[in-house]
Amino acid sequence: MKARVTVTLKTGILDPQGKAIEGALKSLGVDGVASVRQGKVFDIEFAGADKARAEATLKEAADKLLANTVIENYRVEIV
Repeated sequence: MKARVTVTLKTGILDPQGKAIEGALKSLGVDGVASVRQGKVFDIEFAGADKARAEATLKEAADKLLANTVIENYRVEIV
């Protein structure tokens, strides 16, 4: 079973890396970029087929390690 955990900054948290990417895109001539917010993605493979257990385990992992829940949100998807 495969899962994806997507971690993004919460609204209102400054994103200097996103701003740097935004500036770089504009300097490369990429038109229409209004803003960029960066994040991270974790693709994780699980042995077994219990989706509910895998999702609960990943939420626990995100709370403890993958995301800083003070400034980041995360989403768990079983794919």
